[in-house]
Amino acid sequence: MQAVLEVKQLKTQIDTNEGVVKAVDGVSFTVEAGQTVGIVGESGSGKSVLAHSIMQLNPVPPTFYPEGEIIFEGKNLLNLSERELRKIRGNEIAMIFQDPMSSLNPVFKIGDQLVEAVLTHQKMSRQDARARAVELLTDVGIPDPERRMNDYPHQFSGGMRQRVLIAIALACNPKLLIADEPTTALDVTIQAQILELMRDIQKKYGTAIIMITHDLGVVSQMADKVLVMYSGRIVEEGSVEDIFYRPSMPYTWSLLRSLPRLDAEAHERLINIEGQPPNLVSPPKGCNFHPRCPFSTEQCLEVDPELTVRGDGHFAACILSGQEFDSEKKRMEFADKKGVPQ
Repeated sequence: MQAVLEVKQLKTQIDTNEGVVKAVDGVSFTVEAGQTVGIVGESGSGKSVLAHSIMQLNPVPPTFYPEGEIIFEGKNLLNLSERELRKIRGNEIAMIFQDPMSSLNPVFKIGDQLVEAVLTHQKMSRQDARARAVELLTDVGIPDPERRMNDYPHQFSGGMRQRVLIAIALACNPKLLIADEPTTALDVTIQAQILELMRDIQKKYGTAIIMITHDLGVVSQMADKVLVMYSGRIVEEGSVEDIFYRPSMPYTWSLLRSLPRLDAEAHERLINIEGQPPNLVSPPKGCNFHPRCPFSTEQCLEVDPELTVRGDGHFAACILSGQEFDSEKKRMEFADKKGVPQ
């Protein structure tokens, strides 16, 4: 398949009073047409900054890009002017933000906000734009869309507001949709409906999706490929099967150990990840995860591992080989079950 997006060795740095935050530090990946790429990790791992970097939505304080490329449809977005970027944002690359209440303007009707999104990028009359808006609300499952066009955001439930945001994002049939924690504020039932809606939309429009979340359960349902981020870097990349059943990076394994499982025995306990993510102004020497890693060795304090091949399309950043890591995992899992010192 053809790559819709190629991110190459991207570094995103944010200037703060404490120093320069290395929020994204040498990230590379591709997204193919019709593919869903899940990006997971703890809060502060750089997921949302990566999404904003792709969209070139620069926050305050100032953001700069000392290295890298963001290639979309053959164009490096880092080299485009703001005027050129405005033609791409919302038209060819769209984004669904985390909080639908703060993303929708409370003083404008839903219909007006949808019509504006259509007219901004499409050459059509206001009457046609309104018809397109009604069609979009129908596509995302809003009942009685003609009437609901005249309602304000506060008259919609949280799930319905998220559906409206998806409709706005799809207004111009974008080639790439970035969903930043799209189901975080929703209950489990509504979350399932939104995920099903996104799958249906992807089938209908062939849209590529980047799904950013801390919820590994969402990723297991949605993603074709998974990127695990830690301290601004991708530390593991692979299919859902690779990440969930054959993790090769201690951080990925630690994330999975902290999840509740339906097949767990009554006496089994969840294992939290000790410590805190590193300070991205002055990250630790060597592997960034070594202060929290249960498999850390003296070598980890010196070696900053790069992504290495662990299988077909499977990469991990760890000095332990797959065989060494598997044996260490088994030892620790045995110790956890027996309650013996590790």
